Amino acid sequence: MTGSSSFSLSRKRRLLIVGFSMAVLLILMFVSIEPEVQHSIDEVMDDPGAFEGQLHVRGEVMIGSLDTENFSFSITGLTHVLHVDYSSTVIPDGFDEGNMIAIKGDLQYLDGYWQLEAHEIQTGCPSKYEASS
Repeated sequence: MTGSSSFSLSRKRRLLIVGFSMAVLLILMFVSIEPEVQHSIDEVMDDPGAFEGQLHVRGEVMIGSLDTENFSFSITGLTHVLHVDYSSTVIPDGFDEGNMIAIKGDLQYLDGYWQLEAHEIQTGCPSKYEASS
């Protein structure tokens, strides 16, 4: 009987150690992940210098702005427009002028204007971006 009780005790200890280790790993995972903030075009273009570099932005694809020869289009907010170079990525399914999209890329000041060099373009359900009433 003593052998089986010491076996169950060591088994309980092992389970406790494994459970504790998994909890610690889970906590470390959440602590090390930085939330990615998505900005609006107007927020960025009100002070673009403050956002220069890597950026995650959302806006509406401006109608008539898609230029497939030069791999570019423009996205708009309520008051501002931003030119996007998508030569480093592909346009996903669901992309269309007039639709809301999210873009990850690098905001740069080139030749007198601000441009976003896109690395990832995301489309999604328009209701995801609309304000609730």
